[in-house]
Amino acid sequence: MATKKSDSVSPPAAPDFEGLAITASGVNRDGPTLVPVDRYISPEWMAIEHDKVWPHAWQVACSVDHVAEPGDFFEYRAGWLSIIVIRGVDGTLRAFQNACRHRGNSICQGSGSGLDELRCPYHRWAWTTEGQLREVPNRKGFGQFDNDDFALIPAQVDTWGRIVFVNLDTEAMPLAEWLEGVPDDLSWCPVDDYRCDALVVSAMPANWKVVVEGFSETYHVQGIHREMLGHIDDVDAPQKLWHRHGVSYQNYGVPSPRLGRNVKPETVWDTWMNNMGQRLGVEPGTPMPDLGEGQTARDLIAQGLVDHAAERGVDISMHDTVRLTAMSQYNLFPNATVLVMPDMISVLAARPGLTPDDCQFVMMSFRRAAPDAPRSQPVTAEIDSDTDLGFVMNQDVAIMKTAQRGLHQPGLAHLALSAEECRVINLHRNLDEWCGS
Repeated sequence: MATKKSDSVSPPAAPDFEGLAITASGVNRDGPTLVPVDRYISPEWMAIEHDKVWPHAWQVACSVDHVAEPGDFFEYRAGWLSIIVIRGVDGTLRAFQNACRHRGNSICQGSGSGLDELRCPYHRWAWTTEGQLREVPNRKGFGQFDNDDFALIPAQVDTWGRIVFVNLDTEAMPLAEWLEGVPDDLSWCPVDDYRCDALVVSAMPANWKVVVEGFSETYHVQGIHREMLGHIDDVDAPQKLWHRHGVSYQNYGVPSPRLGRNVKPETVWDTWMNNMGQRLGVEPGTPMPDLGEGQTARDLIAQGLVDHAAERGVDISMHDTVRLTAMSQYNLFPNATVLVMPDMISVLAARPGLTPDDCQFVMMSFRRAAPDAPRSQPVTAEIDSDTDLGFVMNQDVAIMKTAQRGLHQPGLAHLALSAEECRVINLHRNLDEWCGS
């Protein structure tokens, strides 16, 4: 694949890159890390990803609540790839490539319940929920063949907490190994005690990496989320990298250092309420209660989180103020971000589209429930990209819609990344490894 020449444009304060290979791993640690723009717009690079990444990497598909009972199913799509996730009549969770063994038609679409078989709507070949061929109409016309030779093609499926992952590669490493140190890093959080509220998908006119990278750094908070600066430390957020994955530990309920030293408690409270008030069950504009002796606005917010959870029968009072108001943001290679808080978990993912310039933006929300709570019935829908997703997410989506056009400009050969954007860099380091760049 031909890449754009690095000497077609010189970024400010960057060295001369002529004759040097531009890779996401960087060629000069004294300057920015460079990423070729072709990775976002080139059909050739997209073809490499579709060959080397998507058929072999573990990907977030849905929630356990989508496939909790026998006969429940969910179709996961990534580009042309399609996987059926189904809870068999025997209660076992399985996954299959979504292709009829007769003429290849997709067997299932969307999600649903009540299946006791998998039947192709085209010519009505049918399989058990274990994937075994059970019926072929007018079978004698095919001559003799063994049913086992025409079983559905299996895929791997596994769960972490209430999140269901799939992998088309049956020889790939187990999910537990794939996740590296992430589960241990989250040992404080009872991930099985969350239930899915919703999974919504929106078509987005951007490469999947544009979407993923928007949830892989806090550098953009001072750019498009300035209304959040009153209640988030976007500067001193520690980050950690494993081989494939990374995490950022973000303190909320405190002002950004960008605002200086004398930020009023009311500013912290008001900006939190405007952006995250629903976590306390209050409306934007709710005035701050009086502070007790030694209390901070962060303490009031933490107590509000505890009280609101208790109204739903959930006890999170064992956590201190810092834990209650903080968020851990895990970036899972290749395409998912998992935002973990004591009262809720959000999963944001980007599925590749059919061209380099489009993708599917997936948002899945979980709310902490009482231990042993029954499965939820999540809302599952495709939504328009203009749907109101809340003030902050609307800002993120607006950037997704404008980024791709800029990437097509002929003078732009590469992107320049800061060390602060190390989780974005780590994504591209892994793409180097997987795609052989």
